[in-house]
Amino acid sequence: MRKPFALVLLCGTPLFGWGPEGHSLVARIAETQLTPAVKARAQEILGLGVSLASVASWPDEIRRGRPETGPWHYIDIPIDKPHLDMARDCPKGECVIAKIEEFEKALKDPAVAPDKKREDLMFLIHFVGDMHQPLHCSDNNDKGGNGVKVQFNDHQSNLHSLWDSGLLNRMPKEDELFAKLSADAKKHRKKYAKGTVEDWAEQAHTAAQKVVYGLLPKTPEGGVLVIRANYERRADPLIEQQIARAGARLAKVLNSNLK
Repeated sequence: MRKPFALVLLCGTPLFGWGPEGHSLVARIAETQLTPAVKARAQEILGLGVSLASVASWPDEIRRGRPETGPWHYIDIPIDKPHLDMARDCPKGECVIAKIEEFEKALKDPAVAPDKKREDLMFLIHFVGDMHQPLHCSDNNDKGGNGVKVQFNDHQSNLHSLWDSGLLNRMPKEDELFAKLSADAKKHRKKYAKGTVEDWAEQAHTAAQKVVYGLLPKTPEGGVLVIRANYERRADPLIEQQIARAGARLAKVLNSNLK
């Protein structure tokens, strides 16, 4: 049975990628694909009994207190452009792709202090999940969809909130989704793990072009978009696939950098 849609209001312009449930799913899926040595190393860094899932939403929890980390969660690839351009889209190195690469290097560096390495690992777990939310790899001059008003299931929110958790909250419960998506991630792990972080961002960007924005109903400028069941039917499989991809890719990143 699906859960009632929970209204999520985002004040100001913060952009959150997936809700806690989505980030937990990504981390849980990844954990099933870690090698025993990497799983032990992750446990050593995070602390005894601390799972990947339990820290997966930490960067969102500290974000308002550390506003400098805000731009690290996304990359603004213009919606009308077919490809990523780091010089155009991440000129100062303050974007999710640059930060993933930075934290990957830190995990391999023995000179990084334990407390810093723990924080870097928590950021990395979260950011690989974030970049698979299509609105974290797209820019339509609407603050990542926060500026697009929507009405869904009799509640008003915005497009970004809808894709973070509004749609996900109406899917089956987390454990049921985990069983389904972890099986998908395991079946396609080699396929999903191919490519670079930049390739994965472009894939999420294409999803935003074709589905997130491409299937939106038309409405007068400044009006509220009414999201109906046909949009939800097309969006749900994409959300599931993006979470499965993120889990498999997070496992690849950790297995490559925590040897």
